[in-house]
Amino acid sequence: MQHKEYDVVVVGCGIAGLAAGLRLAEEDTDVAILEKAPKEHRGGHTQFTESFRIPTADIDLDVEFNVPDYTASDFYSDIMKVTNYRADEDLAKTVTREAAETFEWLTHKGLEWEYQAPHSGYTAGRVWLHGADMVTELIDILEDEGADVYYRAEAQELIRSDDGTVTGVEGFLEGSRVRFEGDAVVLAAGDYGSSKEKRTRYYGPGYGNMKVRGSRYNTGEAIEAAMDVGAKSDGEWGDAHMALIDAGSPDVEGGITRIDGYQYGLIVNHDGERFVDEGEDARAHTYAKFGRRIFEQPYHEAFIIVDSKVVDDVAHMGPSRSMTADSIEALANRLGIEDVDRAVETVEAYNEACEDDAFERYEANSLDGNEATDVTPPKSNWALPLDDPPYTGYPVTGGMTFAFGGVGITPEAEVLDTTDTVIPGLFAAGNATGGLFYNNYPGGTGLTNAAVFGKIAGENAAEFVSE
Repeated sequence: MQHKEYDVVVVGCGIAGLAAGLRLAEEDTDVAILEKAPKEHRGGHTQFTESFRIPTADIDLDVEFNVPDYTASDFYSDIMKVTNYRADEDLAKTVTREAAETFEWLTHKGLEWEYQAPHSGYTAGRVWLHGADMVTELIDILEDEGADVYYRAEAQELIRSDDGTVTGVEGFLEGSRVRFEGDAVVLAAGDYGSSKEKRTRYYGPGYGNMKVRGSRYNTGEAIEAAMDVGAKSDGEWGDAHMALIDAGSPDVEGGITRIDGYQYGLIVNHDGERFVDEGEDARAHTYAKFGRRIFEQPYHEAFIIVDSKVVDDVAHMGPSRSMTADSIEALANRLGIEDVDRAVETVEAYNEACEDDAFERYEANSLDGNEATDVTPPKSNWALPLDDPPYTGYPVTGGMTFAFGGVGITPEAEVLDTTDTVIPGLFAAGNATGGLFYNNYPGGTGLTNAAVFGKIAGENAAEFVSE
């Protein structure tokens, strides 16, 4: 067996692991970063990301944000609201309090962002990026600062000494057995949502067939390795960020194939029926849970329908072609909806429930209060009648983004055991951890969560090994 020695071993090469490695390197710590994937697929889910949620009101940079007055308190409220107040309050406070400083730290390191929204419908402070480019930039910085990055390095076991301290990782490096020894380990290997077996185990029959938006390599073995040495499991293991995406998206690693703007129209299934309140909240607060609702429909598929009044406010980022027709009946036939008559009835009933002057009060980028209450389910905002042909339809399904379960951590990114005692020398960050997301997800928060706790994990791991 090969043996390699470092001060700290970081398992994972997404933003959580890279932030941890960068902070460790700043502290002159000898660090190894283990990437399960080959080099050409490095970066985990981070390479497929596009946004980073931040409290823009707290950022001290000379830039113009699309939402300049979004505060840390707003951010905290969004996390608590969309998780039905189940999110760990201490973790949520840490993410929202540290987000601005972490963003500025990454910016000063040389990362570049887009400060204006690339498409409509955003109601929170965010910046945009190209995930794969960010991974490359961070790895270049790390290697310049002396960190070693190993590819095809699969961690399978954590080493825990007689005194309880985690002192390394065992696994395979390019197919050969290897032991990375260190004084501490940072677990940042992502979630388990890319495993067909685990999706079926935790979400139910059929979920093994769900399309995976991100990396195929996030299959959860590192999380299991941590629990094998006593780590506590935390979070909602039976739920996940399952986004509303184009039905024609690739089975894996499709990246950004969302269709935004569904909130301005209707979503119907093959039975021709609505099943969600499309206008419940801003898109950023519903797309991650509507995907699961869509996946549970017949054939794991549904259809967005809009008319010409709002079609320009729809951002179609998927590979499929939209379909148009001059009547709802014709569009339903073109889309392949099984119960066309019922689809027509659904739209007619919805139109009758809309107010005549709704379009005069239509505001695409804010909750406009246009309601349709005399229909089931009701529509809480953007309830505009579908009465201006041509009509446009988009087939959609649900796509796995990341799972909500993981190891339990403190706000200092220390991993807890099943008695809620800190495991010495073991830290964790990002989607390998649980406790922050339940039921739903505020868009852009995953990258922020991973960066914040990656930085914290790096800081505390460096302090731990220096003692």
